[in-house]
This record gives sequence, C-alpha cells and structure tokens, in this order.
Amino acid sequence: MTSRLGRLAVAFVATAVATLGITVANPAPASAAMTICYNTSQAGAYAGTASQAASIWNNATTNLTLSANCGSNLRIYQITGGGSYAVRTSLGNGRVYIDTQQAAQYSPLRIMTHEIGHILGLPDNYNGNCAILMSGGSAGTSCTNPYPSTTEANRVSSLFAGTLSATERSAGRSADVFRGSWPSVLTPVS
Repeated sequence: MTSRLGRLAVAFVATAVATLGITVANPAPASAAMTICYNTSQAGAYAGTASQAASIWNNATTNLTLSANCGSNLRIYQITGGGSYAVRTSLGNGRVYIDTQQAAQYSPLRIMTHEIGHILGLPDNYNGNCAILMSGGSAGTSCTNPYPSTTEANRVSSLFAGTLSATERSAGRSADVFRGSWPSVLTPVS
C-alpha cells in the first residue's frame, strides 16, 4: 500500500510540474565504479604483489575497482630478462610483464603499481622524482614508493569517470607498449 501511495505521489508531482511548465533537472545517477578484472595465473611469485598494487589503485582512485581473477582485462606475467613493461590494448585492458631480474634490484611493488598505471592510462614521466610513481626507474633503485601522486590518481579517476571524450579515451587504438621505464639490470643476478 505504501509503495502504491508513493507512486501516486510521484505521478501527481510529475503531472503538476508538467502542467505548470516547470523544468526539473534530472541529476545524472552516480556513476558506478568500473571493474577491471586482473588475472594472476601467470604472475608466479608476483601474484601477491599484483594484489597489493591493485589495492593501492583501488584506494587512490574513484570510479575504478581492480578485482582479482574475475576475468582477464589485465593479465600479469612473470618473465626473466627483457625488462618489465606494459602493453595497453585499450584503457583498462592489457598485459603487464614483471622481469625477475629488475624486481631483484628495484621495488617489485613500485614496478607493478607503475606498470598497472600504464594500463590505467598514465604515460611515463622520467623526472627522477620518487614521489611521482610514473617516474619509474629514473628515481633510482633506492626509491620504493608504490603510491601514485594525487595528480596521477586524479588523472586515472577522471579517465574512468567518463569525463573525457570517446576520442580521448580511445586515442592510440593499436596497442601501446611502455618499455624503458626501468633501466637495464645494473649487475647480473644469479
């Protein structure tokens, strides 16, 4: 009975508003967070690191949730040699490769969070500043900061909030490969 009265009240108000010629703004519904499913079946020893990096991005951004093993928008691979890198096939989709040799010298969590940042739409920023996640290895081996700066997090949030045009989101429709974020291995790792 209560729901019927509620529907009648809404109908009455809508009719009255239309009759009086009043325009009522219909606020856009709050956008739900986009879920990016990441797959760690090929991540080897870095599966836990991928989960930590996903948690960092989930806490730093809005409109975005990275969720483990619910699909394969993002696949994480452990490799040996060749360097860590990301291949973004489209915004929120792609592959991340973590090189065991580089992860022995640089912070594996910083590498993982940085490479996922590419999948989320961020470019490299080789300024050597450890506070900037996308500075990658240019900040040196002592830099272990795995957290995106406020500017980086806000950029990702806006990419997933629908505030950019379709053209901006789909720029570079072919795969974008992000190599060279981490300098070559400095010394051989046994």
